[in-house]
Amino acid sequence: MRIRATMAAATVTGSLALAAFAVPAAQATGQPSLAQAHQVAQKAAGHSAPQARSLTATEAGDPYVMDATFSNIKVNSGKSAIVVGTTNTVHVSYSFTFTHGSDVDPTADDFVPGVDLYRTDTDEGNALFGDAPATCTAASSTVANCKGSIDINPQEALTNVDAGAKWTGEAFAVAYNGQDPDSPSDPSKIGTAYQDAVSSNALQRYSKLTVNASPEPVKKGGTLTITGALTRANWDTHKYAGYTSQSVKLQFRKTSSSTYPTTYLKSVTSSSTGSLKTTSTATYDGYWRYNFLGTSTTPAVKATGDFVDVQ
Repeated sequence: MRIRATMAAATVTGSLALAAFAVPAAQATGQPSLAQAHQVAQKAAGHSAPQARSLTATEAGDPYVMDATFSNIKVNSGKSAIVVGTTNTVHVSYSFTFTHGSDVDPTADDFVPGVDLYRTDTDEGNALFGDAPATCTAASSTVANCKGSIDINPQEALTNVDAGAKWTGEAFAVAYNGQDPDSPSDPSKIGTAYQDAVSSNALQRYSKLTVNASPEPVKKGGTLTITGALTRANWDTHKYAGYTSQSVKLQFRKTSSSTYPTTYLKSVTSSSTGSLKTTSTATYDGYWRYNFLGTSTTPAVKATGDFVDVQ
């Protein structure tokens, strides 16, 4: 799920910028959406609170900040890079420990906890949420272990500008305590918790790499032509396209070895269509492959080695 809006980066920055995003109505199941709960929690925390605080409503009608804190927060198993292709939804797991006062029930049906990822480093911000709230399991009367996922559908949520950018994680929780999320009769009964900067992640465009060495077989001392292509996901067109002007390494391993040498035979630059082509002398039976080391927007990828019999 995503929420995207255009904003003036010069005047609206950081977590505060997310207040400008439109918030969808409650989900069809009647449970408040994560984006809706996120905005409630963020506003109650003053938009930039470094951690959840214990406060009561400052004026009639204001949600209060619960006696609760987040800890042991892990997003994407602690890995920074999140790789997304063109079609399949990527489920980014997260977990956290929720420590709370005895009056808080994180297992209640209208308790909505979650983690989202947001970026506001350009005029067009973006926020990514899960399709459902996290599930919390009580470990004691005041501690719960919560798990969920941020569900990224590239055809709905991303454009190419989102690749390589710094994405920041936020943890939040809202206890509606019987109040209607769309039209609460007494908002001061709604409890919130919020913590910013719980993770730092980078989204990358899934990459593919192919190789073909020919002729096969080849005479010893003959010339091999090694072709291939480097492509990556295009989040604007939802297709794969050539990754141009990139340095790709050529590697060879003998059949007597199970690993490729750490040194490279040469570097080949991908063309305007992402294609690769070079030549090399055939000396031993073995496997040829291309190896792309990756960039900030695109992950590293290695082609499956192509075997050539030298006669």
